[in-house]
Order: sequence, then structure tokens, then C-alpha cells
Amino acid sequence: MRARSLRLRIALAVGAAIALATVLLGVAVIALSEREEATSRDDALRAGATQVAQLSASAPALLTAPGALEGRVGSRRLLVEVVDRRGRSVARSASLGGGLLATPAQIAEVIRTGRAHYANSKLGDESLRSYLAPLAAIGSGPAAGGAVLVATSTAADERTAHRIRVLVLLAAAGAAVLAIGIALLLTRRALRPLTDLSAAAREIGETGDPTRRLPPAGAGDEVGALSETLNAMLASLERAREAEHRFVADASHELRTPLTALRGNAAYIAQHGANAEVLSDLESDARRLARLLDDLLALAREDAAGPSSSEPVRLDRLALASASPRVEVDAPSPVTVRGDADALARAIANLVENALVHGPADEVVRIQVREEAGRARLTVTDQGAGLSPEQAEHAFERFWRAPVADAPAGSGLGLAIVRATAERHGGSASVAGATFTLELPSMA
Repeated sequence: MRARSLRLRIALAVGAAIALATVLLGVAVIALSEREEATSRDDALRAGATQVAQLSASAPALLTAPGALEGRVGSRRLLVEVVDRRGRSVARSASLGGGLLATPAQIAEVIRTGRAHYANSKLGDESLRSYLAPLAAIGSGPAAGGAVLVATSTAADERTAHRIRVLVLLAAAGAAVLAIGIALLLTRRALRPLTDLSAAAREIGETGDPTRRLPPAGAGDEVGALSETLNAMLASLERAREAEHRFVADASHELRTPLTALRGNAAYIAQHGANAEVLSDLESDARRLARLLDDLLALAREDAAGPSSSEPVRLDRLALASASPRVEVDAPSPVTVRGDADALARAIANLVENALVHGPADEVVRIQVREEAGRARLTVTDQGAGLSPEQAEHAFERFWRAPVADAPAGSGLGLAIVRATAERHGGSASVAGATFTLELPSMA
């Protein structure tokens, strides 16, 4: 239904655009045609008045001869009336009969001012276009010093304009209907891939199976790009679901160990009573469980958090806050980044704790903070053997622990939190041997 609605909207828009363009073109044609007709009509009236003026000056006796004022200019029939200087009619076209082409006041105004002008008038029910011009006071003819009035009917021009308007409207309607039909056909073909994508996406949504993919559009256009983008999104969702399942499974396994130990110790106390060793185990298991829950919550917050805030954070100060007898900090100059100060402080603390746990107990951990080429780099190095390249590939994975026999049991989430924090701040986390690096965009 939505696809059909989209096709209909597109078709109607195309039809409306074509109709509007046709109407605008028709209006321009009508305006140009009426202008040409008006110019041609006025030229014909002026030419007729000029002929009468020449006749009045050269052969005034012919003005009153029968048929002298019956004439045409081009295809136009002219009505002519000649008056003397007192406004009295001297001669007129036979077809004019007893009608008047102008009022006495208009005639007197032309004779008095000696200026010709055009006017619109009516002769009965017929609309006329008139030209009133003075006659030169030359010779002794009866019209010398008078005026000549030449008129022609505008009915033919109005009929022509009306036919053009009707033709334009019919052409606009026909063009709109034709454009709508063509647009429906073309959009049906063009939107068919979108309809297929919509149907496939609906099936995926109903089944909830992220392993399914949308059918390829089969064209290197925007629809094909959309299909590829949606399939990439589905692949990302599939990976995210798999990662979620692994995370839930790993978290369940990690939580099961301390919970099982707590239940066993509780059962022992209930049966045999409390002693120092069992209470110590309970306290250790509770701490491990609390630490694991804290890390899980921290990682969940990093996953759910949006882009980092734009608050300026002094990375060198966060590093100096970690200084202790076993932790040396080398931060000679201010290094400022934008982000979440608490999250960054936790990431640095995780790196330092990891180095203290896995480095030699009698050696110091060194933190170095530098700014290079617009990047802030914080490195944490212990004096241990470090990770092999194979181990480094897994160091920041969730619940991964280095295979060290005497290392204390941790949650396996500390370095994963570091990487999640770095990525949320537009940076990265890496390891090479015993050196862990946190790299972030610098405000500089």
C-alpha cells in the first residue's frame, strides 16, 4: 500500500508539473499572441487614419464619394467617420449606419489638443477598438481642421484568444493524464526493487532471523546501494547478537563460580558452623562477585552510552592522580582531550591495575603522557615479559585472561572496558609486549 501510495504521489506530482508547465507555456503564448494581435490591430487603425488624412489633404471632394470610406487593411474591416472642426459628421462608412464611434467630448478633445489616441468603445453589442486622430487644416475641404475616427471590431480577436485558452487547457489536461500514466508505469518498474526489499525486510522482521539477507537489487544505483547497506546492517546486527549471546554465556559462567562458592560455604556454615577460613573464603567470593558486577555494569554503560561529552579533560592530571610508590608518571606538559573524565579515569586505573597485577612485584609501572600530531597518547608499561603477538590479539576481548599460572583471578573485563571507552571517545587501545597504549584525539 505504501509503495502504491508513493507511486501515486510521484505520478500526481509529475502530472501536476507537466500541467503547470503547459499552462505557463500557454499563458505565455496567449500573452504574446494577444500582444501581436493588438499591435497589428492598432497599426491597421493608424494606417486607415493616415489614408483618410491623405485623401482629405489631396482630394477632399472624394471624402463624400460613395464607397470612398469603405476599406480594409489586411484582413480587418474598418469603420471610418470624418468630422469637421466643429465636430459635425462630414462622411462615414455605409456600414456604420447611424452609430457613433466616439462621444462629442472625445472628438472635441482630439480637435482641441491635436493629439491622436486609441480608445475602446461599443457599437451596440459589438466591442470596438478606435483610433481618433486630428486632420490638418490644409486646403478648403470640409474636413480640414477636423478629425478622423477609425474603428474595427475586436470580436474576432476575442474568439481567437478564447480558442487558444481552451486549447491550452485541453493540452494541459491531456499532457497531465499522459504524464501520470507514463509516471505510473515508470515508477512501478523503478520501485519494484524497493517493494521486494520491503517484503523481504518484513519477513525478516516477522521471523526475527538475523542470518537472512535482503535480495540483491541487481543494479548499480541508489536502490542497489540501499540493499548493500541494509545487508551490511543485518550482518552487523547478527554479529552483535552473537557477541551478546557470547557475553551472556560468559557472564553466566563467570557469575556461576563465585555464586557456587558462596552457596557451598553458606551450606558448610549451616552444617558445621563458622570458622575463620570459611569466613575468609566468603569475603573473597563476595569481593570477586562485587568486582565482577561492577565491571559488567561499567561495560554495559560504555556499550549503551552515546558519543562522549565535549568536556575538556586533562589527561596528564588523570595520569598524575594514579602516581604511587610503584607507579611513576612522566607527563611533562599539559595534554587535553574532550570526553568523560570519570570514564577516562576508570580506563587509566584499569591499565595501571593490569600492569601491577601482571608485572613483577618489585618493579615499578611507568605511565607516559605525550601529545603528537594532534593525538594524545597515554602508555602504561610494566617490567614483565609482556604478551606475545598471539595473546595481544585477544587482550581486549571480554572475559579473556592471560594464561599465567600465578596471576590472581580477575573478571577479564578490565581491558575490554578500556577499549570500549577509547572507541567511544574516538580513539583506540592497543598493546605491544608489556606496553598498553590509550590513544585519543587531542584538543590541540
